[in-house]
Amino acid sequence: MIPVWAQLAYLVAAVCFILALKGLSSPRSARTGNLIGVFGAALAVVVTFFAYDVRNLPWVLAAIAVGALVGVVFARRVAMTAMPQLVALFNGVGGGAAALVGLLELTEAAQTKPSLAAVAFTILVGAVSFAGSIVTFAKLQELMTTRPVTVRGGQYVAGAALLAGLVLAVAVVSTGSATLALVLAVVGLAFGVLLVLPVGGADVPIVISLLNAFTGLAVAAGGYVLDNPLLLVAGTLVGASGTILTRLMAQAMGRSVLSILFGAFGAGSVAGSAGPGGDRPVRSAGPEDVAVLLGFARRVVVVPGYGLAVAQAQHTVHELVDLLESRGVEVSYAIHPVAGRMPGHMNVLLAEANVPYEQLREMDAANPELRSADVALVVGANDVVNPAARNSPSAPIYGMPILDVDQAKAVVFLKRSMRPGFAGIENELLYDPRTMLLFGDAKESLTKLVAAVKNL
Repeated sequence: MIPVWAQLAYLVAAVCFILALKGLSSPRSARTGNLIGVFGAALAVVVTFFAYDVRNLPWVLAAIAVGALVGVVFARRVAMTAMPQLVALFNGVGGGAAALVGLLELTEAAQTKPSLAAVAFTILVGAVSFAGSIVTFAKLQELMTTRPVTVRGGQYVAGAALLAGLVLAVAVVSTGSATLALVLAVVGLAFGVLLVLPVGGADVPIVISLLNAFTGLAVAAGGYVLDNPLLLVAGTLVGASGTILTRLMAQAMGRSVLSILFGAFGAGSVAGSAGPGGDRPVRSAGPEDVAVLLGFARRVVVVPGYGLAVAQAQHTVHELVDLLESRGVEVSYAIHPVAGRMPGHMNVLLAEANVPYEQLREMDAANPELRSADVALVVGANDVVNPAARNSPSAPIYGMPILDVDQAKAVVFLKRSMRPGFAGIENELLYDPRTMLLFGDAKESLTKLVAAVKNL
């Protein structure tokens, strides 16, 4: 039985988790929310040591020390562009840990049917989350192709694996067999791989969010098995928030979650092809030409994308915007919900450069401004401004809401090359007569633009 003081401390930690989620709902309060969540987690860990009879204490402390060291090193060294991979990796670790807890508790937990059901659920869902997260990590890290990987009849194989997992889960509940539980874990790992392999392109971050929800549900079930109410609450919060985020991201892509997971087996794949760009001419320009266009505009809308993060050019773009505003130009930033490779990627990036939150416009507010903008300056974005999402029913991203960059009076793309975006499809806007392309690293190009605007 958990002491009353520990239950009260767990209640405080649970409230901290709820307040943390509330804080993370806005860029203004995200830092505070994160700190509140950290405090709640630290409180929960400390209380657990005193509320329970912890066995093998030296091993536990050693594991915590190693985990903390690895976490700090990864968190400090990871680049902003690699944050989605880190999230996928850490989420996979959480799912794997939940599955291991289920396997270990199978031999110690009371052999009641509800307890065994929770154990089977934890093992299956935790294994799916672990394997799926590792595959998403490999895709985002480009250790394997980012395109959907399908085989003939793959959907039937995945369906058979899921059915086998459900049958094995029922068998584990009926018999309490540790051997069947191990087989269940292996089947869960296989299904996790089969679930994620057919997903590609810009849909991968959405699957990360879905797998995060899976991990949360596995942790919640583990909390029931361990008779730990805080794990139950925390896992439920993660599961609920991950589910909501997955739906919002899918809506931002203009598709259902089912079509994202299984679209590659039909015609709805987001992989696409590079398109017939060939040697078609584009209108390239130098920094001085673009500087004149920007410096004498009335309204400029900056559209940041993954390329901005790769070049770490957020501070330079902020400097350019400040310079334009000093010349009387009205400037704002248009933020697409899935710009970059994770929700809020651009918000975090620009906040790091101390860009005022008032200058950021979400898609619904940005599109009216783009329609009246003299110049849309696209820095490293591609898929989220591709008119094919509106105009080409055969395009893989058809139906995805986009930023209406093509409706600005003039468009300037800062690009390294003509290579397609993460979804792997051609952007016809690059060949529009109103579009100018400034090739090169985004940070270097922006630095040249700053110097050119100063010389106007």
